[in-house]
Amino acid sequence: MSRTLTAKAVQAIDRKARDKFGISTLLLMENAGSAVAREVFKLYRPGMELAVFCGKGNNGGDGLVAARHLMSRKIKPDIFLACSFSRLVNEAKNNLDILLKLKAKIIRLSERSLKKIKISKYHLLVDALLGVGVSGELRGIYPKLIELINSSRARIISVDVPSGLDATTGKVLGGCVKADKTVTFIAPKRGMLMGDGPKYCGKVIVEDLGIPLRDDL
Repeated sequence: MSRTLTAKAVQAIDRKARDKFGISTLLLMENAGSAVAREVFKLYRPGMELAVFCGKGNNGGDGLVAARHLMSRKIKPDIFLACSFSRLVNEAKNNLDILLKLKAKIIRLSERSLKKIKISKYHLLVDALLGVGVSGELRGIYPKLIELINSSRARIISVDVPSGLDATTGKVLGGCVKADKTVTFIAPKRGMLMGDGPKYCGKVIVEDLGIPLRDDL
């Protein structure tokens, strides 16, 4: 597909999908997370250790959905949340609540607890920390967390864009997950193809989410 999208264009498509066509954000998140889970399952082998790292926004919500779909295949990922449970809202909170009812293993991260993560034990990592909406230099726990993820020898799958990459310009915002594969949605993001994007995205897989990409979207 030759068309690429800026971060602003992605946000506009999401709004139109919801407001014009009645495709809820919750449904889009479900489609995104299930697509990520399918890609993870292609790499999974019995006995592998798997972790899913989630942020507070919709990208994190996608990761929570992916974790649930993996659980439905009898895989038990460790789920790390880069914020307090109370920081999640709307659709991401809905998916967190489902996982809590399913008694999933969810670990709330802090800068102190980062030192306790045995990152070397994992064979597969899902990066669902930051999506296309991120701008400006990374703050808080994210630079150290991304550094920790990159220090692993695991295969890394990023959700939509590698965390820390500007989806429009391809600029690294003070640190960026170096993915082996990026599962992106609707169309490639412009920043994946310019600047530092190509060396951080790995293989790019495009999933459509059930929204036909038309000229008026």
